[in-house]
Amino acid sequence: MSETERRTIFVTGGTGLVGSHVIEEALRRGFHVRALARASSDTHLLRNWGVEIVTGDLSDPDALRNGVRGVDVVFNCAAKVGDWGTLEDFRALNVEALRLLLDAAVEEGVKTFVHVSSLGVYEGRDHFGTDEETPTAENALDGYTRSKVEAEALALRYHKERGLPVTIVRPGFIYGERDRTVLPKLVTNLRRGTFAYFGSGEQALNCIYVKNLVHALFLAAESPAAIGQVFNITDGQRVSKKQFVGQVATLAGLKPPRRKIPRKLAWILAVLLERRAKRRGSTEPPLVNKARYKFLGLNLDFSIEKAKRILGYQPPYTTEAGLKAAVADLMISSPPTR
Repeated sequence: MSETERRTIFVTGGTGLVGSHVIEEALRRGFHVRALARASSDTHLLRNWGVEIVTGDLSDPDALRNGVRGVDVVFNCAAKVGDWGTLEDFRALNVEALRLLLDAAVEEGVKTFVHVSSLGVYEGRDHFGTDEETPTAENALDGYTRSKVEAEALALRYHKERGLPVTIVRPGFIYGERDRTVLPKLVTNLRRGTFAYFGSGEQALNCIYVKNLVHALFLAAESPAAIGQVFNITDGQRVSKKQFVGQVATLAGLKPPRRKIPRKLAWILAVLLERRAKRRGSTEPPLVNKARYKFLGLNLDFSIEKAKRILGYQPPYTTEAGLKAAVADLMISSPPTR
């Protein structure tokens, strides 16, 4: 690829799990990469890679315009995630800041805009092969889910009303190297012996290895047929919660957990403990809450046939391979203390 042909991408959330892997793949493909990062963020890795850093955050219209100016593709990987917080807090980043980014993309004539959403936009119930024709949970009770639903609607509105070439990708539970939140917490709980399944543990987990997700994101960016569409993305295997957590435990040198809480009891606890925590104005989530019930208790099986058909998506990595890489990286970066 010559310098005149060299394409430029802009990544939000570039210091995070998904964004850093998007950047790594883009550099491997010969792209020029520009990333948005707060002044307080650790950009050491990105600078070592030669990434152009735009200092600012998603509430800064000038930084966003500078970021998207002259780029070919925007990958919006930034989001406020979590299982606790107010709707207003989630909306501030996931919806209102997204609006500023979409405005900048329209003004600067961005050719492709790929928005990373979540399979969490669907209703909080058991899912068995749920596909993109199923409506999203517009009246979701938790702030994160509702904000992600609103973000998708906003992005698609910019496509329909303002002509922005938007594609939405809905990953499941993301894991992989450089995960510094979910897998570390899981391993900590396993080490402490505090982890318990909600129900049998045989329910499906909608997991996605970060490198499989990045593969799908680039397919979405490259396919004209993807514009205006939404796609479910997982590893494409049926993996139970027990299989996933058990393998994490084994790879971390721990015994797979056996404790179980009946699903009905877990739901009752989630409702009661959330109610008490909100009444007290707690800033920390209760040990059992509705979001954790959704993750640990429900059968989360989603169809990726649309992505296979339109994008040609075939996951390059198995869940087993992805977990081996993710846990090995975690053990190197955060070895157990004695």
